[in-house]
Amino acid sequence: MPELPEVEVVRRGLAGHVVGRTISTLEVFGHRVARRHVAGSADLSARVAGTRIEGARRRGKYLWLVLDDGAGDRQGLIVHLGMSGQMLVADPAAPDPKHLHARFRFADDGPELRFVDQRTFGGIALADLDDADVPTTIRHIAPDPFEAAYDRTAVIRRIKGKDSAVKRILLDQTVVSGIGNIYADEALWRAQIHGERPASSLTKPAIGRLLDHARDVMAAALGEGGTSFDALYVNVNGESGYFDRSLHAYGQEGRPCDRCGTPIRRAQFMNRSSFFCPHCQPVPRRGRG
Repeated sequence: MPELPEVEVVRRGLAGHVVGRTISTLEVFGHRVARRHVAGSADLSARVAGTRIEGARRRGKYLWLVLDDGAGDRQGLIVHLGMSGQMLVADPAAPDPKHLHARFRFADDGPELRFVDQRTFGGIALADLDDADVPTTIRHIAPDPFEAAYDRTAVIRRIKGKDSAVKRILLDQTVVSGIGNIYADEALWRAQIHGERPASSLTKPAIGRLLDHARDVMAAALGEGGTSFDALYVNVNGESGYFDRSLHAYGQEGRPCDRCGTPIRRAQFMNRSSFFCPHCQPVPRRGRG
């Protein structure tokens, strides 16, 4: 699933191609893409038509377009990328791609925007915006490390007060958003902390360093267009990111650790996989941190 850098790459692409344009029509194909919009796809299309895109925003892994209907009503069109969702800018004359679920046409007759989703876990839905232009349906999501609202000291204090495995807490989007499985493993490797360590056993400086590593690794990934393991993770022009070539832990099972040479191991964690160096990130003993 796309994490913060991949979603930010898409957001920047949308900011450059659709912000400031007026949507003339929204075509929705099938019901799944609009299943999160309770009133249905016909209502979604009707409410989006004629609105002007005022901004492309993101919090953590969540992406939305700020829409203005010209009469003072502003709403957020949340885009759930799911496992394989893509927002692609295309020439209106270009053939429809396979797995096309929605098409945005614009009043200027310029390039259209297409929502493509092979695995159909993604979707789009309208939501009210709060005073900060954040959709009310995702207000429970914590600020991510790149936001001005991110309070590093408060997050450290909150993590320190938990006895759960520190990786589990990194993945909790209500504590700090944007960090997914890939970048959690990379941050833990950089900090030389095993993901099963109880958060309460770590010092506040260690937690701070871990959060800083998470921010740094996501910034580095963003600089390379994100992490693309296959053709499903692309920006609005259909281009893939290249940060998978720079990963030290995630997906590196059996390869020598770039720091000490010990083979990287894989372990099951929350119905997914964790990757770590058993020498640099020793497994915590039971009953102690």
